Amino acid sequence: MKISEDKLNRIKEEILSTMFRNSPNALFAAEIAHHIIRDDEFTKKLLLELEEKKLISRVSKNNDGVDYTKRLRWRLTTPVYQAYEKLNSQNVFYDEKEHTYA
Repeated sequence: MKISEDKLNRIKEEILSTMFRNSPNALFAAEIAHHIIRDDEFTKKLLLELEEKKLISRVSKNNDGVDYTKRLRWRLTTPVYQAYEKLNSQNVFYDEKEHTYA
């Protein structure tokens, strides 16, 4: 099944919005997939695309400074976080039901 570019972009926006709502915590791909109700592998593919665009970054170490061997956590880059914070301070909210900003 092929998903249109528009729908892929909306899903990516949903991923970024989920990550912003959970900031400053970095999330595992499985946690993000659970929040946006998508398959883990599909979500990981989108996360890698977002990383290429420098919208998110990998967290490769746990809180004790030990490298993850099998999984990665993800967080928003600083400029993206600041952009979402600015939208939030202007009372622009993401409507999860409609997948739009109001």
